[in-house]
Amino acid sequence: MHPSLILLRGLPGAGKSSLAKVLAEDQWPVFSVDDYFTDAKTGVYRFEFDKNHLAYKACEENCRKAMENGKEKIFIDNTFTLDWELETYFKLASAFNYTLFVCTVENYHKQKNTHGISDEQIQKMADKYKVKLF
Repeated sequence: MHPSLILLRGLPGAGKSSLAKVLAEDQWPVFSVDDYFTDAKTGVYRFEFDKNHLAYKACEENCRKAMENGKEKIFIDNTFTLDWELETYFKLASAFNYTLFVCTVENYHKQKNTHGISDEQIQKMADKYKVKLF
């Protein structure tokens, strides 16, 4: 069986990070753009828009390093609302011969996101969100 790269996508508050933790079973790495903005010691999240591109790069690099180290399963939990956000991971999976899974997490539990993103902003994200069914 090939190693697996599992991309968990969905709008803020859908439960991507929670699901990733459950699936990773404290055994497999979980990476997110949010990691860049979260203080490792205090757990405080502080988003800085002008550093968002650095957060994307850090997440991609963490994934690449995990692949180089031969991790059997790798989880990425990001919104992935735009196609370009997925492309790097498609290329990494191909380059390192990982089986790729893209899973959409839906907010049936009606939870609010933990980062204070407004409903208006989430609606804007939802309007851009595309799901490829075939």
